[in-house]
Amino acid sequence: MRVSNDVQAAEAPAGGELPSSLVQRADGVYFRGDATAAASQAAVNHVFLGNGYFTGLDYAVFIRALYNAGAELPDNVKGKPLIRFADGIAPFPPERRELYKSVKIINGEAEYYFEPVFFFAPDMPPQPARLIFEEFVADMWVKGIRFGIDAPAVRATIAAGRVTRLIAARRLAATPGRDAAIVEVSQSLHRSNAPREMANGRFDLNTFQNRFPQVPPHVKLLRKVPMVAGIRGYELSGIPLEAPQPRDIDLASVAGPGTLVETVNGVEFLVSAVEGFISVDGSKKISIGPKIISREGVSVRTTGNLQLTGEYEEFGEVQEQRSVDGGSITIHGDVYGNINSRGGVINLQRNLMGGAATNVDGHINVKGVASNAVLQTKQGDVVLGRAESCIISGTRVVIGEASNCEIMADEVVIKNASGCAIAARRIEIGSAGPRKQIEMLLFPMVPDTAKYDKAIAEYEEKAARHGAVAARHKADIDAITNEPDVRNYLTLATRVRKQEVVLTPEQLALFQKMAVQVGPALRSVGKLSLSAKEAQGLQAQTREQAAAVLRQKEALLGEGRCVVKLVEGETVVRTMLYNPDHGAAYDLAPREIKSRLRATASRVAAIFSGSSGSVDWRAVPAQ
Repeated sequence: MRVSNDVQAAEAPAGGELPSSLVQRADGVYFRGDATAAASQAAVNHVFLGNGYFTGLDYAVFIRALYNAGAELPDNVKGKPLIRFADGIAPFPPERRELYKSVKIINGEAEYYFEPVFFFAPDMPPQPARLIFEEFVADMWVKGIRFGIDAPAVRATIAAGRVTRLIAARRLAATPGRDAAIVEVSQSLHRSNAPREMANGRFDLNTFQNRFPQVPPHVKLLRKVPMVAGIRGYELSGIPLEAPQPRDIDLASVAGPGTLVETVNGVEFLVSAVEGFISVDGSKKISIGPKIISREGVSVRTTGNLQLTGEYEEFGEVQEQRSVDGGSITIHGDVYGNINSRGGVINLQRNLMGGAATNVDGHINVKGVASNAVLQTKQGDVVLGRAESCIISGTRVVIGEASNCEIMADEVVIKNASGCAIAARRIEIGSAGPRKQIEMLLFPMVPDTAKYDKAIAEYEEKAARHGAVAARHKADIDAITNEPDVRNYLTLATRVRKQEVVLTPEQLALFQKMAVQVGPALRSVGKLSLSAKEAQGLQAQTREQAAAVLRQKEALLGEGRCVVKLVEGETVVRTMLYNPDHGAAYDLAPREIKSRLRATASRVAAIFSGSSGSVDWRAVPAQ
C-alpha cells in the first residue's frame, strides 16, 4: 500500500493488510485525516476482530477521531493529514483474551468486576497475570462496548490491582442545543410606571411617568441570538444519539409597520424605521407609528390616567374615574371613565357607561349604548345608537333612540325620543312622547334679532331724513322757477334750444339781457338741484343697507325648523331665544344645559302642546 508525502508504507499486521484509513509506521499508528468516521470505525473493527489490539493507545484521540466526541485533538495533531493514536498493533492471543470477563450493562452503564486473574496450564499451578488497558479496550469492542470507556479510572484500577466493581464505560447522552432567542437592546422599549412629577414638584399618583415609549428612527430595538446546535451523544455500542433540533426564530416575524431588520457584522437587529410610539399586538409584532395602541385597558393597575400627545387606540376598558386625554381616540372596550380629545374623532366601539366623552374640535361616535353619560363637542357631530339619561351637545346630534336626555345642538336628528328635553335650530324626530312621569320638551331655537331690528329702524330713519332733505330742496327749486322772470326765461330758452323760435339780433340782445337778470336765481337752482340729488343718493343707499340687514335677519330666521312626524304622548314645543353673537348656543356646561332645558316655568307660549298628531314648524320672519 502506498501513501503520499510523509505517509510511509504501512506494515501489514499479523491479520493481513491494514484498511486504507489506517497507516502504521515505525513511529506509531495513524488515522488518515481525510478518512470518514465510518471508514475509521471499520478499520478499527478489522483490527480488533482480527485478534489484534493497539499498543500505547491514546484513548482520547482514538475516540475523538472515531466519533468526534470528547476532548479536542491536540494542536500538534489538529488539521494534519495523519492523526497518531497508538504506538503499534500487536496480536491478542486467545489465552490472554480469556483473562477478560463479560460486562453488565444497565441503563447505559457498563459495570466490570476487577479481580486477580491467572493463567491456567495443564499440570501446573495457576500463574498470576495482569490485565492490559489496550487489551481491555479491544475485548470490550468485540463485546459491543465501542464507546465511552472511562480510561483514567480503568487504567488506575488495573495499575493498582484493586478488586472492585467499576462503571467502566458510560453512554454519552446528547447535549441539547439552544433555541434562537430575541433580546432587547434598547431601554426605549421599557415603560416607566413611576408616578408622574408635576410642575410644582409633587407627584400625581394617578398618572404614570411614561406608559407608552416613543423612539426616534434608526434605533436598535431587538437583537437575534442565533440558535446553537446540540451535541451528538453515543450509546455504548457507538450508535449515535442525535440531539433535538433547536428552534430558529425569524426576526422578521416580529417586525411590524415602522420597523425593519438590519444585519450588522453578521448580527440581526430589529431597528426603528420612523419616529413614533411602540406598540405590540397580539401576535407579538412590534410596530412604530404616530398612533398609540394599548391592549391592557385604562385603570389604576395598568396605565393610570393618560395624557397623550398622539392618536390613541385602546382595546381594553377604561375604568371609573380614569381619564384619557389626547387626540383621535379609539376605545374598543366599555368606557366608564372620561375621554377628552383635543381634536380628531372619538370612536367608542362599545358602551359609554357613567363616564364622559368631550371633544374640542371633532366628532364623537358611540356604536353601543351611552347611559348616564356626558357627550359634548364644541365643533362636530355626536352620533349614537342609543342614549339613556345623557347630556349631549354638539353641532349635529344623530341618535337612533334617546330616552330621558338633555340635548342642545344646531341640528338634532332622532328616530325615537321619549322624555327628552331638546333645544336646537333644526329638530327632526321620527316619534316623540313622554317617558313615565318625564315630559317631552322641544325648543326650536330662534335667534334674538333685536340688533337687526334696531339696525333696520336706524337705516329707515336715515333714509327718511335724506328723503325730507331732497323734498325740501325740490320745493325751493319750484319756488324759484315759478317766479315770472325766471319762468319766462326758462320757457324761451327751451324753445330757442329746440329751434322752435329764431331770434332777430335785437331779440337776441334782449334775451341775453334777460339771462343776466335771472343768472343769480339759476345758479341757486343749480346748487339746490345738486343737493337734492345727493340727498336722494343717500336715501337709496340707506334703504339698500336696511334691505341687506333684513336679508341677514331672514336668513338667520329661515334656518329654524321643528318636525315631529308622530307625537305619541304629551309633547310641548316652545321657542327658545338665543344670541348668535355669543357663539354656539349649545356650548354650555352640562349642569347649565340640564337646568336650562328642564326649567318648569316658561314665559313663551307653546307652539304645540298635545299627545297626538305631528309637528311641522318653521321660523317665519315678522312682516
